[in-house]
Amino acid sequence: MNETSIKENSFCTQWHCCCITFFLLVFYGSTFFANQFSFSSLDYSDCAKPDPEVNGDTEKNFAELLSEELKLRENDALENQRRADMALLEAKKIASQYQKEADKCNSGMETCEQAREKAELALVAQKKVTALWELRARQKGWKEGVAKSNTQSQGKVQTS
Repeated sequence: MNETSIKENSFCTQWHCCCITFFLLVFYGSTFFANQFSFSSLDYSDCAKPDPEVNGDTEKNFAELLSEELKLRENDALENQRRADMALLEAKKIASQYQKEADKCNSGMETCEQAREKAELALVAQKKVTALWELRARQKGWKEGVAKSNTQSQGKVQTS
């Protein structure tokens, strides 16, 4: 496809075709338009020069279309930014909730640990008291095996 046949295409009727194709290649990333036309033979050096066949209204329409395209892209970018901001806020809320739950859990663990330590100290104290009472009982002649049988026989006597 040469420059003459490209100029006959619908989007090339108002401007130097090389200018439009160059713009489209740059603006849209070239894959679609590069596949549609052969640009290797085009001369882009005249792209800054206006086409004598193009009137001012057409240039304004093209500029308006470009402006509208930029506004649409800006709006899309703003919408994407808004969504990202909302997602970030939601993530912060969830992180805050998890942090509160973690703080509650840590507080509960501290309370549990304090209670365990108190219970451990109470058990040590109780063992000391038990050992003291056992020592006194042994000093008075108490024997471990005898006490069990006496208690059992006393229980039988009382129930009879």
